[in-house]
Amino acid sequence: MSSSKELIKLERSELRRKYGQLFDKVSSILFVADLQGISFETNIDEYEPEVGTILPRLTQAKSVDDVALIVCEEFSKWFYDGAAGTVSQYNEVAEQIWRAWNDFNLRQV
Repeated sequence: MSSSKELIKLERSELRRKYGQLFDKVSSILFVADLQGISFETNIDEYEPEVGTILPRLTQAKSVDDVALIVCEEFSKWFYDGAAGTVSQYNEVAEQIWRAWNDFNLRQV
């Protein structure tokens, strides 16, 4: 296995440890919404790379609108130019992610 693959596995493992079920919840939200049309029922881990860059940024979010912007920006980085669309396309998933994020933070107290 190449060192970059090992690094990615290590980083993802660390995120799963830090965020626990939130990692899987956000991955599931993105998989079900399938805003990029890449989910084919069996590849449930398809959006994990994006989750890996979205979760650390949620600490900066103060609202659903912030989450929509974060998700849109990360999708813009992960997918080819123009594929991410507009921020408003992320409102529904942002609401779900915001609720999951707040639930996660309540359990941390």
